[in-house]
Amino acid sequence: MPRSRDAASVWPALERSFADLFSPWTVAAIIAREPTSLEEEIKEIRRSGSNRDLDSAPEFEMSDIFYFARRGVESIMDDEVTKRFSAEELESWNLLTRSNNNFHYISLRLTVLWGLGLLIRYGFLLPLRVTLAFTGVGLLVFLTCLIGLLPSGRLKNFLSEKVHLMCYRICVRALTAIITYHNSENKPKNGGICVANHTSPIDVIILASDGCYAMVGQIHGGLMGVIQRSMVKACPHIWFERSEVKDRHLVAKRLSDHVEDKTKLPILIFPEGTCINNTSVMMFKKGSFDIGATVYPVAIKYDPRFGDAFWNSSKFGMVNYLLRMMSSWAIVCSVWYLPPMSREADEDAVQFANRVKAAIARQGGLVDLLWDGGLKRGKVKDTFKEEQQKLYSKMLGKTCIVIYH
Repeated sequence: MPRSRDAASVWPALERSFADLFSPWTVAAIIAREPTSLEEEIKEIRRSGSNRDLDSAPEFEMSDIFYFARRGVESIMDDEVTKRFSAEELESWNLLTRSNNNFHYISLRLTVLWGLGLLIRYGFLLPLRVTLAFTGVGLLVFLTCLIGLLPSGRLKNFLSEKVHLMCYRICVRALTAIITYHNSENKPKNGGICVANHTSPIDVIILASDGCYAMVGQIHGGLMGVIQRSMVKACPHIWFERSEVKDRHLVAKRLSDHVEDKTKLPILIFPEGTCINNTSVMMFKKGSFDIGATVYPVAIKYDPRFGDAFWNSSKFGMVNYLLRMMSSWAIVCSVWYLPPMSREADEDAVQFANRVKAAIARQGGLVDLLWDGGLKRGKVKDTFKEEQQKLYSKMLGKTCIVIYH
């Protein structure tokens, strides 16, 4: 059994740790601190509590628990994951209730401006945008069904691309989207995979209004299901049943078959698997990087000053979200087409995915995070807890790891 100090020698370290933890400068000290290793922090805690150092006593000490307690409080106060799933904070108010519902009570002038904006957005812009949206979606369903009656060939492909571009551009105008495309020479080509960071469902029409893509997704019911069934008649999109999505081998096989045909449109995939709030890029799922096809990275960055494009799916339904988008001032964004990337000989799918993700984050000015976006709805994996246990055990020179459940 490891030897520990008696209670009398532990209390001074505990009192100092609590004093530091709950001092008036705690928030600033915890969040704004220099990155240090576990071993360095443990040494500092032990020096403040007794004269025994880690080198002279490489065994468990009661005060060591305060390193993990402090890191836990830091994670709660400055959570890198949770804050990525709420609307991005603005430096100034944009006269939208979405950014803050109480700012228009600050002064009479702001109240008048907010009221005028309300009349313009809901009285004029919203009805016009809703009309354009129904027009775009209606034309997409009707025309793709007609094109689906034609035999496969160049004419069908040509008409399908023109119809898709026209309808997507009508839908983009329904959002008053102002889009700037950069480096168009790097646009995805047939037989490749286009991967992009994911902020909103409208990412699809933002990209598809500048070029045609084969979509990948799960089959839905209702209006979305009608749109999917009509689209696949004119273009070889890849839709999966709910049971098929869980079969990774089937998904990989269908994707691989698609990219091998150089006459088919590039596949559009959002590897994060969930919407992130326009501030960062989270872990890319490795499936689309394990196929061996050329990857065309795309970085999308929205300007939240005129309207926040982030979809908080746990708070707003699709209809509510679209209405909030259409009642904003405008959707302003920049799209960067990055040079194509291929998997290197000594690189596995995870490393390749991380390299692509880093390039997208760097170009879009986003924070590159290693966390899985699935943590939005799930619990932290045990492997993350075990990693800290292994580091501490290794520091003490032990060969046995005890995991408490």
